[in-house]
Amino acid sequence: MFEGLRFKHWQTHEDDGVVTLTLDRADSSVNAISRAVLDELEQIVERLAIDMPVGVIIHSAKASGFAVGADLREFVEYARQDSVRENIKHGQCVYEALAQLPCPTVAAIHGACMGGGTELILACRQRIAADDEKTRIGLPEVMLGIHPGWGGSARLPRLIGATEAMPVMLTGKPLSARRALSLGVVDAIARPQDLLAEARLLLRRAPARPFMRRAKAWASNTWLARQILAPVMLKQTAAKIRKEHYPAPFALINVWKRGGSNIQQRLKLEADSVATLARTPTAQNLIRIFFLQERLKNQGSGVDPGISHVHVLGAGVMGGDIAAWIALKGFDVTLQDREMKYIQPALDRARQLYEKKLKTPEKVEEATRRLRADVDGKGVATADLAIEAIYENAEAKKALYAGIESQFRANEILASNTSSIPLDELRKNLTAPQRFLGLHFFNPVAQMPLVEVVRHDMLDPAIEKRAMAFCKAIGKLPVAVKGTPGFLVNRILMPYLLEAMRLYSEGVPGPVLDRAAKKFGMPMGPIELADTVGLDVCASVGKELAPFLGLELPPGMEEKLEAGKRGKKDGQGLYVWQDGKAQKPEVDKDYVTPPDLQDRMILSLVNEAVACLAEGVVDDADLLDAGVIFGTGFAPFRGGPIQYVRSEGVDTLKSKLQQLAQRYGDRFKPKDGWDHPALAQTTDR
Repeated sequence: MFEGLRFKHWQTHEDDGVVTLTLDRADSSVNAISRAVLDELEQIVERLAIDMPVGVIIHSAKASGFAVGADLREFVEYARQDSVRENIKHGQCVYEALAQLPCPTVAAIHGACMGGGTELILACRQRIAADDEKTRIGLPEVMLGIHPGWGGSARLPRLIGATEAMPVMLTGKPLSARRALSLGVVDAIARPQDLLAEARLLLRRAPARPFMRRAKAWASNTWLARQILAPVMLKQTAAKIRKEHYPAPFALINVWKRGGSNIQQRLKLEADSVATLARTPTAQNLIRIFFLQERLKNQGSGVDPGISHVHVLGAGVMGGDIAAWIALKGFDVTLQDREMKYIQPALDRARQLYEKKLKTPEKVEEATRRLRADVDGKGVATADLAIEAIYENAEAKKALYAGIESQFRANEILASNTSSIPLDELRKNLTAPQRFLGLHFFNPVAQMPLVEVVRHDMLDPAIEKRAMAFCKAIGKLPVAVKGTPGFLVNRILMPYLLEAMRLYSEGVPGPVLDRAAKKFGMPMGPIELADTVGLDVCASVGKELAPFLGLELPPGMEEKLEAGKRGKKDGQGLYVWQDGKAQKPEVDKDYVTPPDLQDRMILSLVNEAVACLAEGVVDDADLLDAGVIFGTGFAPFRGGPIQYVRSEGVDTLKSKLQQLAQRYGDRFKPKDGWDHPALAQTTDR
């Protein structure tokens, strides 16, 4: 059938009239769907339309999965050339030609099937997925500031009904094989080893889609249903995100609302919308963040961390949760504290985590067995990595190191989870300072992806690489930082929090401050954040950093702490807390918000970020932006504090800081670094 045709990215095989198309993108460990992949598929589909096989099966040769989606680097280039619409339409045409083949087509799916890969399987008549935990099917484009463009929004609502399809696309969350089956995204599941054999059977006896499912899909896409449901979806979406920050979900709802019964009309709406979104700063920044995330993930690649047993010293909230997470990820962990009564709460929290994250009782028990209490600290002598997570006191930490270092193996790494103490101070009396570094996790450990890998002047670079590889192995994003006070994240976050609390002490209501921060794009307001972290933690870190940063602790915090009002954990702090939620007081409707409120908070953070860049706290501006976004949740659509400076303009923000300094004092003076060349660069995404 394909005589005379040679393909670089596709393998073709014919057996008893069934053609198997195997996607195997050359020179890549994953299938990212590029223009070259689509061009070859176009030729193949043209030939299939002429020669008419009994059926077609499409699957992947990659162990990693079916397809990770469109080639984002090509998409960025199309955006630069303003040719997104043309290339979107090309992909749509190829997929629609596949969808129009008169013969049966089946997609056999394993592993990751995302974005353009999912749109490819939707262009097939039937779909079968490997029934295992690795199979994930999704349309995550909204997380990149766009929405499905190769037919995803045109086909999925018609396949499974709008009420099921829109949440899949609006959240971007992937589906397991069984969830995809229950929704009707796939028609069957099979054991991984039987996937292709079952796909051949599906070609010959495709099951009829249940009448009620077909009826529901039709009913939810009628003109009337779209006019009724779309406003509800818009209202629900607006309650979670702001349209000016994240326009893609709103655009997706609008595309679906306007999409009629004609597939070509729906595809045109989709292409036009994606082309418009591709030009927005939100899409450009979110795609840049995706590449930064990949860069962080890959920092530990190719290195064996040489770690199987981890010993954690300190079973408080941070130490216990670090130990629990590491055991969840397959490592043996011993957890030490003075008495069992301090360790047991950590073990109880760990079990709750495992029950939430793991699917079967057997797996919960396996993870639970990997985490062991160790009151006597015997595990420190057999560990490959010891993580100290006791309270923030330099002398206490150094005394602990003196007592355990003599028990270490020759290649054992010692790490501190300190959040602010300089490592040059902590390493002073160590006999092997070259094997000591910081591994600073963030609270809550199970949710925050970043780990700061903290350097000092005597750290062995090979140990740093092992630490990076370990972070990758436990599913965290590592960023290497200089061991100065506060490192990167806390140093940049603290001026923002302290300024917010200063404003609070000046009489600005907490809800007003929180709204101003969320309007900028922060995921949580600073007053709610301070209560969530704990006023005691804020005070401790603030005292450590304030002299270094040239700041003062705002009044009122000590009184709260003396009264036992530390925030969320006590049920009272700057807010009263009930059932885990802040009870924010009503603000007088006549209250006038100060016009420079947002600038006072945000520019405090940005000014410190510029200083960190100038001092080389991280290796480059991209890593700084990545660290602040993944460590603080800094408005992702803005691309990070350095990208924010670039978009707003150095002169504009410097001028605002100078004006604030004249009004409120020297803490707002532009710090050294505003002439750094990276601030004027346009990033190469």
